[in-house]
Amino acid sequence: MKKLAAVLLSATFIFSPAAFSSVANAAPSHHDDRRDDRRVVTKKVIKERTVVKKRWSRGHRLSPAERRHMAEVRDYRRYRLSAPPRGYRWVRADKNEFLLIGITSGQISSIIAGR
Repeated sequence: MKKLAAVLLSATFIFSPAAFSSVANAAPSHHDDRRDDRRVVTKKVIKERTVVKKRWSRGHRLSPAERRHMAEVRDYRRYRLSAPPRGYRWVRADKNEFLLIGITSGQISSIIAGR
C-alpha cells in the first residue's frame, strides 16, 4: 500500500506541469480577459489664474519690457482709430483697449476703450 501511495504521489508531481500547460494553451476565460484589459488614463489639470488688470492713465511711462508685450496696431482704421501723429503709435493693451504711446519715450498720451 505504501508503494502504491508513493507511486501516485510521484505521478502527481510529474504530470502536474503538463496539466497546467494544457490549461494555459486553452482559450482564456472571462477572468483572464480582465487582467489583460489595459486602459489609458489621462488627467486634465486646470490651474486657476488671477488676472490683475492694470488701469492705464495718461502720462504713465511704459517700460521697454511692457512695450514689447503689447501688439502694435498698424491697421488702426479697422478699429476706427485716428491716424497716429508723427512719433506716436497705437498699441493694443488688452482685448479692447488701445493706447497711443510715444515711440521714444513710451509715455501714454491717449487711451481708447474698445469700439
